[in-house]
Amino acid sequence: MPDAVPAAGAARPPRERRLDLDRAKGYAILLVVAGHLVANTPPEGSGWYEPLRYALYRFHMPFFLYLSGTVAVLSGVLRAQSAAWPRLVLRRAERLLLPFFGIGLLILGAKLVAMQALVVDNPPDGLWGGLVDLLWDTSHSPATSVWYLLVLFLCTLAAMVLLRSGIGTTGLVLLGLALQFVDVPPVAYLDRFARFFLFFAAGAWVAERQNRLLPLMDRRQGLWWLLFGLALVASMSVWVDLPWYINDRWSLVLCGLLCIPALHGLIRRPPLSRLGWPVTLGRYAMVIYLFNTLAIGAAKAGLIRLGIAYTAANFPLHLATAMVAGVFLPLLVKQLVLRRAPLLDRLTD
Repeated sequence: MPDAVPAAGAARPPRERRLDLDRAKGYAILLVVAGHLVANTPPEGSGWYEPLRYALYRFHMPFFLYLSGTVAVLSGVLRAQSAAWPRLVLRRAERLLLPFFGIGLLILGAKLVAMQALVVDNPPDGLWGGLVDLLWDTSHSPATSVWYLLVLFLCTLAAMVLLRSGIGTTGLVLLGLALQFVDVPPVAYLDRFARFFLFFAAGAWVAERQNRLLPLMDRRQGLWWLLFGLALVASMSVWVDLPWYINDRWSLVLCGLLCIPALHGLIRRPPLSRLGWPVTLGRYAMVIYLFNTLAIGAAKAGLIRLGIAYTAANFPLHLATAMVAGVFLPLLVKQLVLRRAPLLDRLTD
């Protein structure tokens, strides 16, 4: 996913590239694609899938926002001088909002065309209705898969302003927790900003204390995974008949925070820390994020055209095909198409 723009100011020694962050993005983008394999509901008779998807959604996007907050601090963008803000905001808008609106409109157009002949997941209500849902009534957006880009833009701007006021990254985390108590309407993805700013703030908080916290993540892996596992089990209480349960909002907070030391620490340790392919995949995370849902939709339509119906019996094949397509078709688009257009190549790096 996109890195933060380096802050302007006095020249600083070049920062060593954090391969653990590239590697973490590589693993995390696989989780993102896995979360997009089914846009609405699985075929009848595949009841096992929804609890697994629910569990995945407890932590995979919180972990991505955590990584984004970490990079935003390490790059210096959050502590940039106010004189540099106009340039930084314009560059962040180009980096995040242009792909957001571009892919959103592309997905909307593709669905409007495809729904003339095929069954489409999350179909738009015509062109005007689709535009309204894409930009305003975002609970029905035809392109919810790219919400992260707009939310990351909002998180970055909010953090820049708030840190300038002197509240520090601890204040950002406390604000993120406070936002969990506010019911924000699904307008322009502000509800998602309110839910996920906490994890961006957590990334910023950890980055400022990384010399102490990263070794603690590494050493206490057993503890972190025990706590994260217990949080996931507790979050699944909504799927069983119990006198108590943890609702969607607080299970996201609990699992989203506890996944941070568990996943980041695991990725920093052998054998995962020795693997090279996640680093490469992490550097292509942006293009995979932008195009994976289109690739998944094309794969599903292709299987149906070949006579492989979307049924419970064929569901595992649909999932496997969609996963491969969601990762590798965007890479092909990058190499064969986007590399030939410098602007598109830069926006999808």
